Amino acid sequence: MFSLDMRSRQPLYEQLIEKFKEMIMYEVYEPDDQLPSVRQLAKELAINPNTIQKAYRELEREGFIYSLPGKGSFVKKQIKSVNEQKVEQMKAELLKLISEAMFLGLSKKEIEQLADQAEKEMKGEDRND
Repeated sequence: MFSLDMRSRQPLYEQLIEKFKEMIMYEVYEPDDQLPSVRQLAKELAINPNTIQKAYRELEREGFIYSLPGKGSFVKKQIKSVNEQKVEQMKAELLKLISEAMFLGLSKKEIEQLADQAEKEMKGEDRND
């Protein structure tokens, strides 16, 4: 399915959240698809089930998944207004990061190249093209 970086400073549950969000956004998981069970994923990734449960709780709190007692966790259909809110929040965060990057010396051209690189990676194109 995916792997986690055990040496990263980023907590494992946050890495899990990011991976699941990516898979939901790229439609690897579609609305109403069932996510792996906590036990199954804990065994597959060799991590504590509580870590996975914490990630699932956060994903549910953020509106990416929903849980049915005794049945598991499922991908929630993304509502356009919720997505629009998230886009606006992300734009504000991105603006802050771009401002900070320019303050630290990155040029507008370098930032545009990073945006181009991100677009290629999102489309699955090779980074070295």
